Amino acid sequence: MNYAIILSGGIGTRMQMGDFPKQYLEVEKKPILLYTLEQFQKSSAVEKIVIVAADAWREKIRGWMEEDGITKFLAFADAGDTRQESIHNGLTVCMEDSVSENDGVIIHDGVRPLVSEQLIGDCLAALADHEGCMPVLPMKDTIYQSSDGTKIDHLLERSTLFAGQAPEAFQLHPYAKINREASKEELSLTRGTSEIAYRHGMDVAMIPGDERNFKITTRSDLERFCTIVEGETK
Repeated sequence: MNYAIILSGGIGTRMQMGDFPKQYLEVEKKPILLYTLEQFQKSSAVEKIVIVAADAWREKIRGWMEEDGITKFLAFADAGDTRQESIHNGLTVCMEDSVSENDGVIIHDGVRPLVSEQLIGDCLAALADHEGCMPVLPMKDTIYQSSDGTKIDHLLERSTLFAGQAPEAFQLHPYAKINREASKEELSLTRGTSEIAYRHGMDVAMIPGDERNFKITTRSDLERFCTIVEGETK
C-alpha cells in the first residue's frame, strides 16, 4: 500500500493574495489543488490520498473531488504550524490506516500541479531498494556561500550540489517513527521533507527531477502555469 500526503495547508504569503491560499486559485475554472490531486488519482502506484488542509476549506475540497472523480481520498489531516508538523499530522493519519510494515508514503505540495505520473511512480519504485527517495535537479549557476550576505566566504563545488523537489517518498513506518519521536523544535526547524530523514540515518536515494514540476510560489510562477494550461487546453 502506498499513501500520498498532499500538503494544502499553507497561506502563500509570497503570492501577495492576502489571506486567500494560492492552492485554491482557479486556472481554467479549476483550483490548482485539483490539478495536483488528479495526477495522484491517475497514478497506479498510489492507493490512498491524505490531504493536509484547514477546516475552513475541507467542504470545498470535498465538493471539488466529488465533481472531478477523485476516489482515492482517505481523510484530511490538520495543518501544523510548520510544513514538517503538517507532514507529521498527515503521517499520523496514514499510520492509523496502515496494516503493513511494507507500506510507503509519498509527500507532495498541493501547488506543484504539473507533477507527472512517471515521477510519482519512479519515487515509489525506489523504495524497493532504499528507505527514501527525492527527485533532484542539477545546479545550473555557480553557488557561493556567505555568512553575512555581503561577501563570499566559501566556494562550493557545483557538480556536488542539487536542488531537491517534491514529491519525496519514504518507507512509511520508519519515517513516521522519526517524525513522531522528534521534538516540536526539531520539526519546526526542518525545511526539507528529506532533511529529517537524512539526519536520522535513513538511506535517501536521488533520482532525476523534472523542470516542469515547479512549485507555484510567486505571481510569475502562476502566470507560467496558466500559460501551460491554456496551451494544453486549446
